[in-house]
Order: sequence, then C-alpha cells, then structure tokens
Amino acid sequence: MKKLKIHIPVILPQAPDEKDACVNRLINKLNGREGIDNVHVSDKKMDGVPLLCFHYDPDIISIDRIQHLAERTGAEITEKYGHLLIEVNGIRHTRHARLVEKKLLDIDGVLEASANAGGMIRLEYDKRETSFEGISAKLEKENLKVNKSSSADENGFAPAEKNPENLNKKKAKGKEEQKHKDNEVQNHKEGESHGAGEEHSHAHGGVFGKNTELIFAIICGTLLGIGFGLSYVESIPDWVSLSLYIGAYFFGGYFTAKEAIETVVKGGFEIDFLMLVAAIGAAILGEWAEGALLLFLFSLGHALEHYAMNKARKSIAALADLAPKTALLKKDGKTEEVGIEKLGIGDIIVVKPNSKISADGVVVNGKSSVNQAPITGESVPVDKLPVEDTAKDYSEDDEIKDENRVFAGTINGNNTLEIKVIKEAKDSTLSRLVKLVNEAQTQKSPTQLLTDKFERYFVPSVLILVGILLFAFLVIDEPFSASFYRAMAVLVAASPCALAISTPSAVLSGVARAARGGVLIKGGRPLEDLGVITALAFDKTGTLTEGKPKLTQIVALGNMIEEDLLKIAVAVENLSDHPLAKAVVRDGKKILEGKEIPEASNLEAVLGKGIKASLEKDQIYVGNLNLYDELDDDKPSQDITGKVRELEGGGNTTMLIRKNKEYIGIIALMDTPREAAKETLKKLKEIGIKRMIMLTGDNQKVADAVAKEIGLTDAWGSLLPEEKVDAIKKLKEQESKVAMVGDGVNDAPAMANSTVGIAMGAAGSDVALETADVALMADKLETLPFAIGLSRKAKAIIKQNLWVSLGVVALLIPATILSWVNIGVAVAFHEGSTLVVVANALRLLAYKKD
Repeated sequence: MKKLKIHIPVILPQAPDEKDACVNRLINKLNGREGIDNVHVSDKKMDGVPLLCFHYDPDIISIDRIQHLAERTGAEITEKYGHLLIEVNGIRHTRHARLVEKKLLDIDGVLEASANAGGMIRLEYDKRETSFEGISAKLEKENLKVNKSSSADENGFAPAEKNPENLNKKKAKGKEEQKHKDNEVQNHKEGESHGAGEEHSHAHGGVFGKNTELIFAIICGTLLGIGFGLSYVESIPDWVSLSLYIGAYFFGGYFTAKEAIETVVKGGFEIDFLMLVAAIGAAILGEWAEGALLLFLFSLGHALEHYAMNKARKSIAALADLAPKTALLKKDGKTEEVGIEKLGIGDIIVVKPNSKISADGVVVNGKSSVNQAPITGESVPVDKLPVEDTAKDYSEDDEIKDENRVFAGTINGNNTLEIKVIKEAKDSTLSRLVKLVNEAQTQKSPTQLLTDKFERYFVPSVLILVGILLFAFLVIDEPFSASFYRAMAVLVAASPCALAISTPSAVLSGVARAARGGVLIKGGRPLEDLGVITALAFDKTGTLTEGKPKLTQIVALGNMIEEDLLKIAVAVENLSDHPLAKAVVRDGKKILEGKEIPEASNLEAVLGKGIKASLEKDQIYVGNLNLYDELDDDKPSQDITGKVRELEGGGNTTMLIRKNKEYIGIIALMDTPREAAKETLKKLKEIGIKRMIMLTGDNQKVADAVAKEIGLTDAWGSLLPEEKVDAIKKLKEQESKVAMVGDGVNDAPAMANSTVGIAMGAAGSDVALETADVALMADKLETLPFAIGLSRKAKAIIKQNLWVSLGVVALLIPATILSWVNIGVAVAFHEGSTLVVVANALRLLAYKKD
C-alpha cells in the first residue's frame, strides 16, 4: 500500500499547546478513518504552531478531505497545502494519463497527482514549494491545454490564515481574503476556457476537425482494400498496389507516428511506438499489406475508443450544463436579466413557468411544482411553497424544509416563483456536485491500482521476451526476418491496452450514470466496495423512519393532572434542541391550545439519557430509565417501570418525568417508519444484502418493534454516538465490508469507520456532500437499491473486462510465439478486445432503475 506523510500546522481555539486534551480528542477522532493510518503530534513546529503529522494513503483519501475532517472536528488549519482539480485537453488515453501523472509528480512540492483519460487531473501540493503557474507550465510542456481549473478554496473550504496569532479570527474574513489570494486560479479560469462538454475536447484535431483521426483511419482502410483487390488483377502493375499501401501507411500511421515521436522525445515508451516499429518491420520484409492492415486496425481502434469514451465524458459534462447561464433579477420592482455569477446571497430572482431555476434558494412568493430529477433523481415533481418568514436570512440555515427549498438546475412547473438566493453560483449544490463528480473520476479503484501494479511488472517482462525472440534465428533454423516478424507479433499481442482501459472506463460510466440518477459516488473505490457489501447498517431516526416523532401518550402518575404534567414537560423540553424535545414542544403546545406555559432554566443534558432543569424552585428530570439508574437512590417503583416497559413494547420512545424526588408522569412518542422502508428493504434482500442492521439510541424494545414492522434482520438499541462506531467496527469483523446509511451529519463518525458511508438527503446538506463516500441527493430511501444495484453491475463489468483483456493476451502470446497467428490477426484481436471492454463499460450508462 502506498503511504505518504504530511505535516499540517494546526491550532485549536482555546487550546494553549499541543498537550491540551482538545488536541488529543482531535487525534482520536481522526485516527482510524479510512485511509488515515496514523495521526500524531510531530516533534517539529512551524512559527510556534504545533504540527500534526498524518500518515495516509492518497489512493483512499485526499489532503483536501483530511483538512475538511480536521476542520469539522474543531481545528482551524493554516494554509499550507493546496488542492487543485484541473480539466485539460490533450490526454489521449489511460496510458497517456499515467505518463502525465509521472511528469507532475516530478515537480517539487507536488505530493499526489491523479489523471484520467477523461482529461481530469487532481493535485495535492505544498503551496510553499510550487504554484498553480508552475503546474500549468509543466502541463503546457506536455502539450496539454488547461481548459478549466478550480481549487478547494473556491468550493467552500477556506483555510485559516498563515499567521498563527490570527487563526482564531472569524472565518468570514478568511474566506474574503482567500478569494483575493486565489485569483491566480480564477483568472486562468476566465481567460482561456471552453466548455467541458465540447466534443473536440478529447479528440485529435486536424484537417477534418474533431473526427480527423476516424476519417484518416477510414481512408487508410479504403486504400488498403483497393490495393489488396488490385493486387489480384494481373494486368495492373505491382507499383499501383504498392502506392496505395504507402498511402494507407500515411493515413493509418499519421497519428500513431505523431504520438510515438512525442512520447519517445520525452523519454517515454508506449504501445504506439511498438505498433510503428512493427509496421515499419513489415514494410522492410515486403509485407506492405500486412503493415497497412496493422495501422488501419490500430488507428481505427484508437479513434473508436476516443469516440466511445467521449460518450461517458459527455454524460458527466452534461451535468455542468444543467444550470442556466442567466437569471431574472428582481430589484426595486423591476426585473433584469443578469449572469448567474452576479447573483448575491439575499437577491430575489423570478423563475417563469417551465424554465430552469438559476440558483439555490428558498421560495418567497408563488406556489408551483418543481422537477428535481436533474439533481435528486426523483421522478415525481415536488410541490413548493413560500417560507413563513420571507425577511429571514436562510443562507446559514440547515433546517430548511424541502417544500421551501429549490436547487439550481431543477425545472419549474406551471406557475411563476420568486426565489431568495441562499448560495452563490460557485457554491450551489449543482456546482459542488459537478466538482465532486469530476474529482471522483480521478480516484482510482482497488482493481485499477492492482492492474497498474501488474502492468509495471508485465511490460518489462514482455520486452525481455521480445528481446530473446529477436535472436531466435541463432537457435532455430530460420532467417532473421522470420524472428523479427515473430517478435513484432508478440509485441502487438502482449500490449495491455484493453487491460489499461478496462477499469477506468467502467468507473467513468458508473459514476456518470449514478450522477444522472441523483447519486454521487466518489470514485472507483466506493463504487467497487458498494458492489460487494453484504451488510447494511442504518441509523433509525430520519433514515428508516420519518424523523418526525409524534406525541402519542401522556400518563400522569400519583396526584398529577395530565395538563400540568404536559406544561412541565413543554417548559423543560423548550430549552433543548433534541428532535424528541422539539416534538414534545410542538405537539404539547397544540394540545394546550395557547395556555400559559411556565419558564424553565439551567438546562443540563446527560448524553443519551435525558435532561435536568430548574422550574421555579423545583428540579425537573426528564429522561429514560437509564437516567434514574445512575442518578441517586430514589429509583422508580416496579409499577412505574412496568408502565414504561409496556409503552416501549408498543414501539414508543418514553420519557419518565421526576419532580424533585417524586415521579410525576410518563410521556410517550413514536417515530413512524418511512412508507418506502419495508419495500426498499425487500428489494435490498433480493439484490443480495444478507444483513440489515438498525443502530439507534432508542431503547431495545422500540428498536425491535420498528425492525419487526419493516423487515430488518437485526436491531441494536440504546447506543450512544461513540457506541455506534464500536458497533460498525464489530460488524466489519463479522461481515468484512459494511455500509452505513445515515444523514451524513450526526452519523459522520460511524460512516467514516464503515467501508462505505452513504448519506441521504445530501442535496440539502453541504456536510453530507463532503463527508459521505456515496451521497443520495434526495431524502429517499428507495434510491438505495439503485445505487447498490448499479455498483454491483459495475463490479461485474469490471470483472468481465479483466477476463476479456487478460484472456486475449494469454491466448495471443503463445499463439504468436508459435507463429499460429500473424500480426494482422494479433492486431485485430488486440484492438477488438479494447473496443469490447469499452463498449461493455458503456452499458452502465444505460443501467435502469427498477
């Protein structure tokens, strides 16, 4: 496993030094994350700031993600490392992408580089050693044109300032300053880019435009065919056919020679060069027709490979074109058309019927149905209503209702809407989705890493074999020409082109199809892992259930009256932000119908057990039975405990209320399962998920009742947040690969420790988008079988592609060594297998939801 070590300068607010308990807490939270091998305080310091040393695997986790995790766990990080996502023109194929990676890694300061045949490059670099300009210059030397670029900072992550004394300043100021600092990237972005979706982006240009390579291949084939046909007409001299073959050589070998020369000049050694040598060798031996056939098949194969891969790339590029480029801005009662980049937070835009929405926002006027399928994959339009408080700033609000929120790129129905913008264009859900999908293309899967490693040993072995075969004439009674021909045939047969593209093409197609269906899969690793999981762990509240608990029963004890009990409960729970507390307050106030409720104070929370507060001169306790087990010697009676257990047995979550030392009542709530939960779990079982486990903080009886109703195999109740992490670790020991499904916010630690973390409702949560391995954009459980089914299909296709690519090489090498097949047949199989694996991968683009 590849490992890198980096030092990140860190300051924790209010932490006096690196020995503070907060620093240890940060280290404990980060240790054990997928891809992070070890985190510790380094013995080095930078300007007096303690350095955290991270040992991590760049193929699993990026520096950008490490910085996000560190910041989310309470650290402010000095600006040292940069994260760039660059789209370039000129990467011709997967093997070329690997050469580009090597060249970038030669730059001082570049820690990690990953490029793919789609033209996306992901870079992690030390800002003190290199810059965007230095990286761009290197790319230009490689004849690559920077088409688009973005840094992590442009997409919502603003590192803290370099000066340690200023690290605790407001992040808002940091973001403003960062905008100025990163204009090097922005200026380049505005200067010389063309759209990601343009067809010529990845094809060879020439006299016939974007299709020049394909047209040259067809001309080559035509000349070869005519020349071969005329060679059988005795009245026509041989030089006519020879001239046609030479013409075929020119058209078939033009781009092959161009690539070969470019690669050799830079010290590289590629299949193009080998094919050229084989074709020249055939000509020297007088086998002009065979050499022309080799170049025809090779150039045609390359051209069709470019065309096929472009289909997958276009599917991803189409995401960027979802949002309109302009918006109708309403100002002082008038509307004017402006570019979306000019929209600011708080602006009001007008969206006409049947037109695309230009920005993320909340509805402030009008009612309509909105087609959210482009973002969330939902097939049914969602009704939208205005927010209650139109003057409120919703840009920092994470609790916006789905009926009020709209996303850029979605399509308005039959009525006009007025929308208040809550995110700038570059920070919209669609922009983040496009950025993350592009980044996902560059994340290599375990199979791709394995095939890359295999090729590193396989290619030199083939070259050694070819070298031996060149001198076969010394041992076998045959002329040098025969040995040379055999060696060239083996070179062609053993070239692992199909192997190189078999996995990247499937990952590209899988990620593209998932994004179209409202699922963000962050690269090959989660795509493959999701395809082999046998166990799914679910958070209960808001995932398997509606997340909207309702007050179901009020049981007064002793001399207490139900109404007074409810007033006390509402007064105390009004101080808490817990979802159950909010449900008690909401439903309690409806029952009390505006009656006066006393004010409580001095709230104290007991994690996972309950709360304590003061009401006038009394101490009020509200919580589960565990709270009173450890509180003092005044335990609830067996009769009271029996009533609590009875309510819990019916699937209720209970709160036992105590006033000073007297138990005064029980309140019961129930969170109803989602309508789609039972059917979804049934589908998951059908596609091969053996264990489905619910992890919840609710007591075991409630967990069992919900599990029985919707068809779960296991239910683990009464779990504290840290115990959910332990539960995931235990499951991984039992099942090897486990996915955790939650909201991506409260469940982030458990998701980080699972094989694949799946967040639901990610379109409305920036945190979920960033932290999850797989993000279901809609808050719909029924999207899960599609995501897992697609991943299983992708995994199956990757396996098929490996069998085809390795199988053809395994058959052709002995066949060419023994002279059973000639170069033409070897090339036909070689190029044929490459096209087969690409076409097979493209089947994922047509994957259908059940």
